[in-house]
Amino acid sequence: MDPLKAGLEHERYVTSLINDIYAAAYAEKDFRTMQFLDWFVKEQLEEEKNADDMIKKMELFGGDSKGLYSLDSEYAARIYTAPSLVL
Repeated sequence: MDPLKAGLEHERYVTSLINDIYAAAYAEKDFRTMQFLDWFVKEQLEEEKNADDMIKKMELFGGDSKGLYSLDSEYAARIYTAPSLVL
């Protein structure tokens, strides 16, 4: 479980870095950069959600071999879909 929690903390750290850049662009009224960063903000939200969901599922199924097999099958079947640039 520790690697998953470390992964979530890293995603939160990356989010903070993106937020800092966004705040700097806002302070400079650099609207083009803010618009460019919108995609990263949206993508990072998804990354944090995925990491948090995985931890919750592992806490739920971690001790059950059938549950772990089902979880493994679920993650193996995922198909990446790029987030929309439309907010």
